[in-house]
Amino acid sequence: MTKTSSPKDIKMLDQSNHPVGFASTDELETFLSLPTQALIDDMRKLDGDIMILGASGKMGPSLARLAKNAAPDKCIVAVARYSDPSAREQLEMHGIETIACDMLNRDALAKLPKIKNIIFMAGRKFGSSGDQAATWATNTLMPALVAEVFHQSRIVAFSTGCVYEFVATDSMGSNENSPLNPPGEYAQSCIGRERLLEYFSQTHQTPGILYRLNYAIDLRYGVLHDVAVKVRDGLPVDVTMGHANVIWQGDANAIALRCLLQATVPTSPINVTGPETISVRWLANEFARMMGKEVVITGEEADKVWLSNATLSNRLFGYPVVSLGQMMQWTTDWVMAQMPSHNKPTHFEARDGTY
Repeated sequence: MTKTSSPKDIKMLDQSNHPVGFASTDELETFLSLPTQALIDDMRKLDGDIMILGASGKMGPSLARLAKNAAPDKCIVAVARYSDPSAREQLEMHGIETIACDMLNRDALAKLPKIKNIIFMAGRKFGSSGDQAATWATNTLMPALVAEVFHQSRIVAFSTGCVYEFVATDSMGSNENSPLNPPGEYAQSCIGRERLLEYFSQTHQTPGILYRLNYAIDLRYGVLHDVAVKVRDGLPVDVTMGHANVIWQGDANAIALRCLLQATVPTSPINVTGPETISVRWLANEFARMMGKEVVITGEEADKVWLSNATLSNRLFGYPVVSLGQMMQWTTDWVMAQMPSHNKPTHFEARDGTY
């Protein structure tokens, strides 16, 4: 495989041109926003502009830039509260229109432009156990308001693999028809989000996709980052939640945009993650080997965990462009160089649904 020396050299992403690493956050963000030819082709087929609701989170800014790079002739609108003005300025620098809006405010939401294609990313997870009412409002009331206001649009709504119950580690993982019976109010509120979007999709014949993501990887956060930092710092790695699925954030964002062409009436779910079932114990040991560190393992693997079967996604969109091995190498280099972190652990180890 030929690899370029810098993300700045790459204009379009494929499996042959990954950089050897990233010297800065700007280089990482640039790489995350590179489209594949498949995404460009799908955006050419898509009628209408794109609006991203909840665009200031960990994934939103790179998704907005990716959409603009894949479809430069489309208007890409990024909506968020923008408590950090610099996030808004960065998006506007890349040709993205921004609108500040509290989407729990029905009147403010109704004033947003009625754009044909909606990526709905807003949600609340961390802090859920301390303020359940806010979690339910964000994860159920807000989607209901969005579904009403944008009933004439296509809506790809971010959800989570946490809506499923735990499954055996030697299974293929939950598929889109598996039972929804998870622990904890956060996951239950995510089922509420899906059910309300499904209800309004049926009522108004709104095309949609329920995008069940499990877990996105950026070098500044995610399961790989969490485990790698613990190995680097000599902290114990708990393997009780001993297996997980992951996918590169750039791949996850590209699939979200491509899902706009797959929208159904009524809305329907799709699992989005990587093809591997990863052993956390193996992952920790591999990071230790790559870093030249000793690893401290605690706990024993549970026989049931959250795992998602992404067969449908893989059939529609192909396998992720960035492999697990590449993610691990980049993560090792990033954390060993003490590069920036979002300081937002995934808490993937939690088995009681409390975040």
